Formats: sequence, structure tokens, C-alpha cells
Amino acid sequence: MTTETELNRLFWHSRRGMLELDELLVPFVREAYSALADDDKARYEQLLSCEDQDMFAWFMRRDQPDDQGLQIIIEKILEHSRARRA
Repeated sequence: MTTETELNRLFWHSRRGMLELDELLVPFVREAYSALADDDKARYEQLLSCEDQDMFAWFMRRDQPDDQGLQIIIEKILEHSRARRA
């Protein structure tokens, strides 16, 4: 179970200062993170430790992370974003 304190911490770490990333990460952590399996939660936290430029390239599909686990969580975030716009 995700605590309110953990969600608040993740919310602030998800705010990157780059609008494109903020528009993907903040809604994801608010709306979908709590329902993730523990391994996906760990992947999300690992993603937050990455550099913004790398994340931007991955989300824009200009590059892919070497770690397959990161690719899994990136796909989940992109799917969440597409579903929100539908």
C-alpha cells in the first residue's frame, strides 16, 4: 500500500521543471502509481533517478534505455497519457 507521504514525495520528484516531462509524470503518479505492482513502483522510482534529457529522449522515442525495466515503465506512462487524452 502506498502511503500519502510516499505519494507526496513521488509527486515532488515527478515535477522535473520540463513541461513535457511534468505533463507525463505528474498525472501518472497522481492517477496510476498506487495501482501499480511493486516491481513497477520500483521501476518508476528508478526512472526518477535518471537525467531529464535521457527521459525526454525515451518518451519522445528518440532513444531507448538500456534497462528493459525502464522501457516497461515508460510504456505504461505513455499508455496512461494516451488514455487520458482519449
